[in-house]
Amino acid sequence: MNPVPDIDRILPEVILTLTGVAVMLIDASLKPATPRRNLGWIAAIGTTLALWASLWQLSLPEGTGFFGTVETSVFTVFFHVLICGIVIVALLVALDTLPAGTHHQGEFYALVVFGAVGMCLLTSAVELLVVFIALEISSISTYILAGYRKHTGKGPEAAIKYFLLGSFATAFLLYGIAMVYGATGTTQIYEIAQRVPGADNQALAIAALAMLLVGILFKVSAAPFHVWTPDVYEGAPSPVVVLLSTAPKAAAFALLLRVVYEAFPSLRGFSTPLLWVVAVLSMTVGNLAALRQQNVKRMLAYSSIAHAGYLLAAFAGVGSIGIAAASFYAAAYAAMNVGIFAVVTLVSGYDESLPLIDDFRGLIYRSPLLGSLLLFFLVSLVGIPFTGGFFGKFYSFIAAVDGGAIALAIIGLLNSGVAAGYYLRLALVAAQKPAADQSDRPDQSGPPRADVGVAVGAALLLAVAATLVLGIVPGSVLRSAQLGAHTLEAPIATDSTTLGQ
Repeated sequence: MNPVPDIDRILPEVILTLTGVAVMLIDASLKPATPRRNLGWIAAIGTTLALWASLWQLSLPEGTGFFGTVETSVFTVFFHVLICGIVIVALLVALDTLPAGTHHQGEFYALVVFGAVGMCLLTSAVELLVVFIALEISSISTYILAGYRKHTGKGPEAAIKYFLLGSFATAFLLYGIAMVYGATGTTQIYEIAQRVPGADNQALAIAALAMLLVGILFKVSAAPFHVWTPDVYEGAPSPVVVLLSTAPKAAAFALLLRVVYEAFPSLRGFSTPLLWVVAVLSMTVGNLAALRQQNVKRMLAYSSIAHAGYLLAAFAGVGSIGIAAASFYAAAYAAMNVGIFAVVTLVSGYDESLPLIDDFRGLIYRSPLLGSLLLFFLVSLVGIPFTGGFFGKFYSFIAAVDGGAIALAIIGLLNSGVAAGYYLRLALVAAQKPAADQSDRPDQSGPPRADVGVAVGAALLLAVAATLVLGIVPGSVLRSAQLGAHTLEAPIATDSTTLGQ
């Protein structure tokens, strides 16, 4: 069999890179007064091509490229498709919600695409130094996007907090990589797995794993590494939060799965109890803090911390069960979260003139479409049957029970009940009739500030369809997650089988 060209192993990343470069070059060639909206369509088309390239990789033999630094497997394709799908939805939302006169709009679309390059590379890297490079590519783009509304006070504050705390987390990750090399003499993930059991200094290997976990858990905003999340979500533009709350977390969870199950399987006795504690902290801290919030974006920020805990519960699962459950939950959470933030973006507006829960009062009467969609995504976040949120939690808790962490599953169920309190509070406010004294307040009695355009309508349709598919017919996605789990459990040693088999 002819060897697969190395470039095919990173074809989605190549397409995304070329798309970002094309957006920047076209942006620089346009006159200052020329609208930049079409650049968003170019970015969306390029990302769609990258998604199809990821699916095409299923026809390739499993294997690695570029001297064993990146791999192609069902696991990498699963997360590539997920990340590209999220980026497409985020771009569609931005197309209809970024004001026409927004500064540096071309750079916005380029940064989104370049961030996707790092996220996709992060999921396929099997060399820790490439992991670090991919993480920096993703992080730098998101740091800048977080402060995109630089004319406000909260925008630069969000970017600075995210950058400073992210830099500390990256330092932990890099120091962990150095300690891994000191303990094993390699930074290649498959070789690490082979050398850790026989390492002379087991304490150094455990410390290295702990450092790596700190850096990764920051990216998924798990407690106690979550303090950046509410301020960044509140300060960043809502179209950015659509991306920020999902795609980087999906990539980070893919890396966490690779580190725990593939690089350090012999240290599960250390990592599993640690992640057990982090899962409980994330669920409890996130839900209790969300109950007190009046700002919708801050409430959803704490909600995302809690959902990180639900997903981490799957790491108590043994082998492929835990990997598949965590992968499925990442997809389910992404679908419903991009949907609800798209609705929040339309209701609050780019400048977020309606940021509070009370500002959503009577939404279903003012805009039946947006009100109904808000209720639908809230129901999914609660975990009601026939939505992606239900099966995401179901598989995650089942994985925890199979791994012997029955108490963790019970704590997760109790926290789901607590979470229903603040989700239903927003739902009830949106379903209430507007108060009589709101007739003199155009910002409350009129329709939402943004209309549902073609692009954002397509984004909402994709989010609703994905949430329903994952809740009604989850079998195909779950099978893909299970296939990816099996490829992650065992190092790739042969090119004799294709990914789709």
